Amino acid sequence: MIKIWGRKTSSNVQKVMWAVGEIGLPHERIDIGGPFGKNREPAYLAMNPNGLVPTLEEEDGYLLWESNSIVRYLAAKHRAGVLEPTDLRARALASKWMDWQLAVAGPAIHGCFWGLIRTPPEKRNHAAIEESKKNTTAAVAMMDAQLAKTQYLAGDGFSYGDIPVGIIAYRYRQLVPDRPPFPNFERWYAAISARQAFKDHISAVPLT
Repeated sequence: MIKIWGRKTSSNVQKVMWAVGEIGLPHERIDIGGPFGKNREPAYLAMNPNGLVPTLEEEDGYLLWESNSIVRYLAAKHRAGVLEPTDLRARALASKWMDWQLAVAGPAIHGCFWGLIRTPPEKRNHAAIEESKKNTTAAVAMMDAQLAKTQYLAGDGFSYGDIPVGIIAYRYRQLVPDRPPFPNFERWYAAISARQAFKDHISAVPLT
């Protein structure tokens, strides 16, 4: 049985757990990082020198870190057509949106999430929070434009391209209630949030 090292409230761990849920893989998740600590201890650093979560550990001792890489690896290994498009170009588009989450959407929402969830009210930098909301809304506008053309981000079928961005979308909708109307985004969000793996590993987990 595979092991996923990382606390369930981490957005990066949630990517892997969502993928594991979609594939239906037996697994053990081990709490580490955040309030659980232990991610800076020698035993964990020997597995993941970054000291970050998640880390995948397979039955034979194979280790892999970096959440998007883990998702792609598991999808390819288990031939999970539900996640990995068979068409090369569609697969590249899915991978593109995963990388876009790392480069654009994730950094955009960081200030809002950290300011509203991880910072006491009296210490919040409201200007930084508002700037983060603005930047995230601009990112969502890019998604909405793409979703006017396709049902999902990489085409007309769900793929692993929707997973990292879907987690950002969940946080955006929770943290930015006053947002512009994005009909294509909302239609897509309704579809991904109805998936059982999303319900189990994303919407069931409080933002902390």
